[in-house]
Formats: sequence, C-alpha cells, structure tokens
Amino acid sequence: MEPPKDQDKILELFKQGVTILENAVAGLSDKDLDYVPAKGGWTIRQIIHHIADGDDLWKTCIKIALGNEQAEFTLQWYWALPQTTWAECWSYKNRPVEISIALLKANRDHIIQLLEYVDDGWNKSVQFRKSDGKIELVPVGAVVQIQSDHVVHHVKRILEIRKEISGS
Repeated sequence: MEPPKDQDKILELFKQGVTILENAVAGLSDKDLDYVPAKGGWTIRQIIHHIADGDDLWKTCIKIALGNEQAEFTLQWYWALPQTTWAECWSYKNRPVEISIALLKANRDHIIQLLEYVDDGWNKSVQFRKSDGKIELVPVGAVVQIQSDHVVHHVKRILEIRKEISGS
C-alpha cells in the first residue's frame, strides 16, 4: 500500500473531522441522539462513540509506525467480536458524547502534532496483520486518509438520521 499523494488535502480533512462531526450533531437533544432509525442501525450517540473509538484504536497504529516500523499492529482482538458487541461492552447507548468528542479532538491534535515533528512521518509504515492473517505494510498517510473518510462516512449517516427525525 502506498501513502496518498494529496497529503495536504487529506491532513486538512483530518483536522476538520471534529468540526464536521460537531456541526452535524449541533443542537441535538438526548432524545435525538438516542433516536433509533426506522430501518434500524445505530443511534447518533452510538455513531459518535464508534467514531471516537475507531480513531483511538488507529492512533496506536500510527504511533507504532512512527516509532518502530518493524513492529506489527493487529486488530484481531477487536475483529474477534462484532462491532455491535463492542458497542455493548463499551456502553455506547448510555454514555454522554462529550468525552468521546473531546477524545477525538485530542487524538487528532496529537497525531497532527506528531506529523509536524516526525521527519517523513506520512510515509512511515507499520506491519499490519489483516483478518486473513497476512501482513501488509500500511503507511501512516493511508491510516490518516481512512480515518478522515470514516468521519465523513458516518456524518453522512448522522445527517440522514437528522432528516428522519425532523420528518423532511
């Protein structure tokens, strides 16, 4: 896997991810955050926690790559259970969202700072063990892009749920 070429664009989206999420959930009540979509799926509250936890998990991958490119990163422990189980284990339904949003912001600020100070950090890679057991070299830039896109993907879903809540 190669690092993305459009580093500035992707880093800007990564930086803006928290603001994009905050704007998408601005003004929502607890009732809105807990609204269960008509076609099923996670509530907005659950989506927010999922986004923050995803960034938190992948932050470790980035830090390994920046410090020890020969090391291996795996999410086998996470993939061993469905995401819905993790949502239950980590109480996504019940927790306030403010701390998860703050964690997302702190993690993103931390990664951005590291990339400013670690020489050629964008291109450093980690040995990533995939779910099939194979190893793939994954560059930091690719992880940043995946996490940037992850927020955008889930914000689209949040906006769909908001439309459903408002009846439009």
